[in-house]
Parts: sequence; C-alpha cells; structure tokens
Amino acid sequence: MSPTTFTAGPEHGHVTFLGAGPGDPGLLTLRAVEALAHADVLVAEHEVLDVVRTHARQGVSEVHTDTDPSDPGTSAPQLKVVDGASTTSGVPAVRDAAHLVMEAARGGRRVVRAVTGDPGLDTYAAEEMLACAAAGVPFEVVPGIANAVGVPAYAGVPLRDAEGADVRFVDARTASGRCWTEVGASDGTVVVSTTLDSVAAAAGELVSAGRKPDTPMTVTIAGTTTRQRTWSATLGTVAQTLKQAKVLPSPDGGRPVIAVVGERSAAARRDQLSWFESKPLFGWKVLVPRTKEQAASLSDQLRSYGAVPHEVPTIAVEPPRTPQQMERAVKGLVTGRYEWIAFTSVNAVKAVREKFEEYGLDARAFAGIKVAAVGEQTANALIAFGVKPDLVPSGEQSAAGLLEDWPPYDPVFDPIDRVFLPRADIATETLVAGLIELGWEVDDVTAYRTVRASPPPATTREAIKGGGFDAVLFTSSSTVRNLVGIAGKPHNVTVIACIGPATAKTAEEHGLRVDVMAPEPSVHKLAEALADFGLRRRASALEAGDPVTRPSERRPGARRRRSST
Repeated sequence: MSPTTFTAGPEHGHVTFLGAGPGDPGLLTLRAVEALAHADVLVAEHEVLDVVRTHARQGVSEVHTDTDPSDPGTSAPQLKVVDGASTTSGVPAVRDAAHLVMEAARGGRRVVRAVTGDPGLDTYAAEEMLACAAAGVPFEVVPGIANAVGVPAYAGVPLRDAEGADVRFVDARTASGRCWTEVGASDGTVVVSTTLDSVAAAAGELVSAGRKPDTPMTVTIAGTTTRQRTWSATLGTVAQTLKQAKVLPSPDGGRPVIAVVGERSAAARRDQLSWFESKPLFGWKVLVPRTKEQAASLSDQLRSYGAVPHEVPTIAVEPPRTPQQMERAVKGLVTGRYEWIAFTSVNAVKAVREKFEEYGLDARAFAGIKVAAVGEQTANALIAFGVKPDLVPSGEQSAAGLLEDWPPYDPVFDPIDRVFLPRADIATETLVAGLIELGWEVDDVTAYRTVRASPPPATTREAIKGGGFDAVLFTSSSTVRNLVGIAGKPHNVTVIACIGPATAKTAEEHGLRVDVMAPEPSVHKLAEALADFGLRRRASALEAGDPVTRPSERRPGARRRRSST
C-alpha cells in the first residue's frame, strides 16, 4: 500500500483529490491508477470520467456533470449523482460538488474526486478540500499533469530554455486588469488558459498591456488527444489565422484552449519539436474489422502512431457444433497420443485453453509434446498460457511457411507419428496435406467455428460508406467479405490496407483499390506498413507546400494513386 493511502473511516470515509491530466489517459500517474483501483465512488465531470474509469474496479459508482463541459461559465461545478445509493428517492440529484463529495464519502466509502489537469490549479478543488476538512472527512491529493504544462509539451512548444526566461500562467476567464498589465510588461513566456473564441481578446489584452503585436503565439485545442490541433500566429494576427483556417466562427468556440505567447513558441521552432501532431497516422480514424480479442493489440499499436482505432467485429467465434471430437483430442494430449500439436491462430490457442480449464488442466499437460505456432500473435498467446513453442516458421508466417520448417516423420527419432491440429471450420487443407506428405498422421479437429458477426450501428455503417474513415485494415479474405456484407463497401477515399496477396485479391474482387500491403503476413507488419504510408503521404504534402490532411478530409470522389509497400 502506498504511504500516502489513508484507511477509510467507518463514518467519514476518505476522499482522494486526483489530477487526471490534460486528456491523454496515458498521463495518469501510478499513484492515480492505484487510487482508482480502490475507489468506491468516482466524482468527476463527464470528460474526466472517460479518462479515469478504465482504471476503476468493476461496479464502482459514478457521479458526473449534468451540464455542458464546454460551457465557459465560472459558476461552481454542479454534479449529477448517478449512483443510486447516494439518493433516497432514486432520482438523480444535482448539487454542488463539495456536498456531493462529502455525501459520497459517508459510510466509510473511498471517493476519488477527479479533476482535469492538476488539483492545485483547479479553481474549485481547494474549496472542496476545505469543506472536507471542516466536516472532518480525511483526504489526500494526487497531483496530475497540469493542462498549462502538458498541452504545450504535446504541441512542441518549450516553455523555458537555457536562457531561463520567466513563465507566467494566466487564466483569461478570471484574470484582472492588474494581471494583464504585469504579464504585458514582462518579456517572459505567457501561458494563457482561455477558450477558442476568446483567444483574440486575450491577445488584445496583452498588446494593450505592452506586448508587441509581432510576438509569436501558438494556440492548441484538445491538447494531448488525437483531436489536438495547433495554430501558429502572432498576437496581432491570431484572429485572422483562426478565421482563415475556418476555425472561427464555430459552434465549438467555447472549447478550452492553451495559448503560449513568447519567443519560445516561434513557428520555426515548433516545426522541429512538434512530435505529437507529426505522428504518421495522427488523427486518422482507422477501422479494425476483427474479433474484439484479436483487435486489442493491433489497436494499441495504431494508437502509438497517433491513430484513432475503431474496432468493428466482422467475425464471431463460436464453439464447434459437435464438441466430442475436440474433447477426445484434448484427452489424447494427456494420454500421449500425439507427438506434435500445431496452432495456426490465437483462436485455436483459446479453444484448447478453454477445454483445458474445463477439465482442470494447465500448461503442464503439454509436457513431452512438441508445439508449433504460426505467427507472432499465436506464439505470444501460447507463451501467456505458459507454453513456449518449439517451432515457429523462420520465413513466411503461414501454413506453407510452417511446412517448410516442419521435419519429416522419422520412425527412429519420433516415437509417435500423430499430429493434433486444432483449427477453424473454414480453414484450408494446405497444412493437413503437407503434413501427410511428410509422413505424419493428422487429427484434423474443428476447435471453433467462425460466423459472420452482427452489423455495426447505423452511424458506423454510414461512416464506412460515406468516407468517414481514413483507413481500413483487412487481415484476411473473410474480413473483407464479412465487412462488405454487414456494413457495405468502404468509400473510395478510404485507404485500403491488406495483410497479403490473397486478401488484396479479395478486396479488389469487391471493387476496392488496395493502397498498402504488408511486407509479410503479420498484423503488426500491416500496421507498420500503414504508418509508413502515412509518413510518406505527410512528407509529400509538406514538400509540395500543401497542408497535411487526412484521407477523409479529401474531396469526396477524389481519385487516389495506387501505392504499396
């Protein structure tokens, strides 16, 4: 247990005031994750809940805002109780946050009060802490990364350098005339928290207070998220810059932004340091049509490239219609019937593992049996089960690649001539025929069935057909057929990426132009290939002096050059 952890009292409970950072869930501290794992109640505005709830234990109660989070008003936060135990009438109650926090803590419950950025810079957190102290409710503070510091870092705007200039932080919503006068007279860096439609007014205040109109300025919205956008301007040109970029006027004018004023935010410097927005797939909406279990690691990889993955299951995995064959094969593993077992997919590993658990077996049942695996993901699934594969193809990760490395049966060295092959009901016969040719007997067992998944929501179908996605990754011919079957054909501005020639051929048969092909049949190599495509596309736009746009931002119906990797 952390030394800062308080034990909840039977009467007053305990409150943790937690900084959730600027928006990137990866910026939560280890202490924040620990506190969330022990929380009974979460109290936060809606957007903050989206950041912290993934680390909370199952069944945690939630209290969230009942107002528009983009409202620039300065009234104290009014939070809505969505935890039924906190109300007597069963009707969500709206009260000020301080009272809700203390009410939630009653009965010995552990409460996490999450705020954007850092609690020390939150307008109302101190008031809520004082209220807890007055009521005898013990509390602790878990600092977070402040918006005014984290957002410039993600925008590639350093606030200080070796010259050690002063840094001033200003909240434009509450800044007094004296505050503007002081920062205007300074030559240090000024970090202004404001709203999009108030940026120009803040710039005007600084110019009136003495700052030169040609002082560099950057404006960042949705900082640290894949929706982040940054504009470079000067105090005198920022209004025109936002207008020319068609950012203003906008219904989103009330959204919060971080503006950095000073020589450290010069455009030439940001061009070199903008590491986040220059990621190869920054902001791309990428469709991942796989089973949800398979999509997880691929989605994580896409996020590392700056993409926004959208998982749409196209294949549902179900048990075989007749389980007896699988049951006999698993029992044969224990009784020494097989010399080898070959896994060609993660789903095959999952199916065997589930049978093992059903019979009370574990990885020790593989003792004395040689294990083969096709593909990195399959091998990793086995390792997670406690089994290290004896054979993984040294070349192509496919049935053909496995056969190239598979030893022929030798009665002198192989006491048993039988191979257990658990696989899908629609798998090809390539591996079975090849093993028989090498002298092995094969128990070809249907371990699971693959069926077409249900159609995605109407909004997703419309985005697929209307060009709302920037790219789609096809990892097999069946994902092509099933996606088109349940959701329609992707729009022609969408980048099509395929895992191999067979998948690409199926995509072309469905009228799709293939832009990207993986250099080898691996989902991770496919994601890498798409990232390389995005990197080259970005470089071409910059070289031509064109703005960097996503494929979905192109004119509908525009033709694309075919490119492959």
